[in-house]
Amino acid sequence: MTIPMTKAARQAKITDLLQRQPVRSQPELAKLLAESGVEVTQATLSRDLDELGALKLRAEDGSLVYALPGEGGGRIPLARLGTGESPAARLHRIAEELLVSADASANLVIVRTPPGAAQFLASAIDHADWESILGTVAGDDTILVISRDPQGGPALAEALLKAADRRT
Repeated sequence: MTIPMTKAARQAKITDLLQRQPVRSQPELAKLLAESGVEVTQATLSRDLDELGALKLRAEDGSLVYALPGEGGGRIPLARLGTGESPAARLHRIAEELLVSADASANLVIVRTPPGAAQFLASAIDHADWESILGTVAGDDTILVISRDPQGGPALAEALLKAADRRT
């Protein structure tokens, strides 16, 4: 039997499942939801995970599993996402928690994060809509940030470190 759920109820169920057990993929999460009587499309599930701030972290066994901010066994102490938070405030909060270092050359900045956190921080940088940033490319623990100014890398690295309350 399929239970019609509000978005908030569905996201609460997703949160509950992710906190109870390791989930390695969206199809696995969709199956767990279906077993609970909640049918969801892949597109809706993807949007829900994005809105919840879910990211993939490396589990103790080396596999990647979904985690929500505030989880991670203490490896990445993320705060719960606030409601009504501006993109700049969100970047500041996330950078404080995840930015390990930022080094620059010409218009390029290399940002280091804990393992599994680069895409989360890169998304916050992208959504902050800084005019001086052309774009980001994220790996597992490294982000390439590209400055619009051909010599803007050092200033951008300093601004990112300042956003994280760190200095070079």
